[in-house]
Amino acid sequence: MISVNKVSLHYGQRKLFSDVSIIFTPGNCYGLIGANGSGKSTFLKILSGEIDSTAGDIVLPPGKRISYLKQDQFAFDEYTVLTTVIMGHKRLFDIITEKDAIYAKPDFTDADGFRASELEEEFNEQDGWSAESDAAKLLSELDIPVELHTMQMKQLEAGQKMRVLLAQALFGNPDVLLLDEPTNHLDIETAMWLEEFLCNFENTAIIVSHDRHFLNKVCTHIADIDFGKIKLYSGNFDFWFESSQMALRQRSESNKKIEDKRKELQEFIARFSANASKSRQATSRKKVLEKLTLDDISPSSRKYPYINFEQEREAGNNILDIEELSKSLDGQVMFKDFRLKVNKGDKIAFVGPNDLVKTTLFQILSGEISPDSGSFKWGVSTKQAYYPKDNAKYFDVELNIIDWLRQYTKSTDESFIRGFLGRMLFSGEESLKPVKVLSGGEKVRCMFARMMLSLPNVMLMDEPNNHLDLESIASLNKGLERFKGTLLFSSHDHQLVQTVANRIIEITPKGFIDRADTTFDEYLLNKDIKEQLKELY
Repeated sequence: MISVNKVSLHYGQRKLFSDVSIIFTPGNCYGLIGANGSGKSTFLKILSGEIDSTAGDIVLPPGKRISYLKQDQFAFDEYTVLTTVIMGHKRLFDIITEKDAIYAKPDFTDADGFRASELEEEFNEQDGWSAESDAAKLLSELDIPVELHTMQMKQLEAGQKMRVLLAQALFGNPDVLLLDEPTNHLDIETAMWLEEFLCNFENTAIIVSHDRHFLNKVCTHIADIDFGKIKLYSGNFDFWFESSQMALRQRSESNKKIEDKRKELQEFIARFSANASKSRQATSRKKVLEKLTLDDISPSSRKYPYINFEQEREAGNNILDIEELSKSLDGQVMFKDFRLKVNKGDKIAFVGPNDLVKTTLFQILSGEISPDSGSFKWGVSTKQAYYPKDNAKYFDVELNIIDWLRQYTKSTDESFIRGFLGRMLFSGEESLKPVKVLSGGEKVRCMFARMMLSLPNVMLMDEPNNHLDLESIASLNKGLERFKGTLLFSSHDHQLVQTVANRIIEITPKGFIDRADTTFDEYLLNKDIKEQLKELY
């Protein structure tokens, strides 16, 4: 258990949160959510003791241990991978370090022997004899092969380093586990392993993540930073989202009878309780949901952009034909003899561990680069819009947002452009900001506005959810579900792929797997596909 007592954090005149009091209890997994800049990562740092709050305190019972996923991938460069993981249990690592130093002394004294005996006893209590094997097992499960365990951290790639730091946080069964974006740099199978780990974790976990599927799978509660406060809600992210939207509707319908509201709430709770997954989480979640009253849910202050892609005209049956397409970059084969016929209405998710393969394909299909061999042909009735993963070149201009968007529309009427930008959360003075100073998420919303104005019937989107907050990701998800045209996209957002795609394609240097009328979850569960993947890599 960890208690937060009247904690506040102010930066000058700016208040992130004030007078927050919460008790996080064992056996529960809390998803910490909030708009960008609301202080999610900062709150985790306060809980971990890395930074101090302006007021209030954090209380952890004596003898309990907090573990925090650190994002500094260079902090352990001089240590071996295995040692870095064991350092996650600070007390155990301190014991090992002191014990080794004593035994290495050339002038070993009786006092040294007495101290070594004390350390050996505590070493046993901390399960020190199994530390290396436990650390090695965690690393292997996080896809860090045995041959890397004795290498120094500085010899690893960035993605591998982050997985080692995740193993460090999970090591030694901490009493309170704090994870900030833990699924970054994880492939699908490793992310699924982490979901299972957290579902079986019996202590307290508090997680910040933009992955809605992950939050839905592992969370028993949502801790929402809103209105400068942090409020706990029972249930996962979808439950919080739907309940806050329902509360917002009911608040605006002041003449609606209270009994009608209660009936809607009861039906809502019953639906979410029945759909809960993972037995331990489901049991815990269902108990608290059934005790909810109408007063326990409240509307959110979050703002959601309205993302809606319309077609200028419907495309014909011929969309895209790809014949024997091959491409290598710097001597590395991206794909070879790739063939594909895209059908009208297809929403194809390109998946796989190598993001550069997917980016290269989209760059070829959009005309940015040429293939080494092979060809592709777009249907004459198609109108394509492309969202690149790297959008920097679009914003290297001396324009404000209004004038930037004006380049991509036939309408020169400023009120039309301002109205359109308002839907994308740029209102008033916000719409006059120079595009060069926009944040990553703001640039993405501008790119969506550009695509929406072009009225395409085919869209290519390479990781469109990168840099977005949960609200924008949810809006994008709904917008892509509604889109009547054809979509080719890549994304690491499990829920986005699961709910939007009707066809899954994985491309490798040795071949490809194409599954039509298959959801992402069905694809992942298909044993035959997994065996094919082993052969292709």
